[in-house]
Amino acid sequence: MYQKILITTDGSSVSQHTACAGVKFARQMGAEVLALFVAPEYQYPVYVEIVPPAYPSEEEYVQQMKRLGEEYMGSIMRAAEGCGLKHACMTAFSDAAALKIVDVAEQQHCDLIFMGSHGRSGWGQLLLGSVTNKVLSHTTKPVLVHRLIREPGT
Repeated sequence: MYQKILITTDGSSVSQHTACAGVKFARQMGAEVLALFVAPEYQYPVYVEIVPPAYPSEEEYVQQMKRLGEEYMGSIMRAAEGCGLKHACMTAFSDAAALKIVDVAEQQHCDLIFMGSHGRSGWGQLLLGSVTNKVLSHTTKPVLVHRLIREPGT
């Protein structure tokens, strides 16, 4: 049914549990896995003339975020490899994570977006906003939302 599934992660324990569920789902479908971490865009210092000595350059920031993304997606890659699934990972940069997820799903020809929800409802969902809700409202692709009933470790 699904050939290529995009699994998103932000590195949190909730998204790591969701990613594991995504790999299990991909195994059931016999689908390829594409793991995605969306890092924020590089932010230049407010006063460009006076750059603090500890402030990373844009190149350093990009390399650091790519390393972080590989770390976050490592468990997804190991799980997919253990299941014998074709897999790849990608770090993308955007301050609008939801739109980048939708864009990557289109560009990489994914059949399904698999992502998590923290399970917030009511005011919490309204006030905090949700990448998942934004993805749902901006894509025409199917989105499977994996909802954790309670935080991992509780």
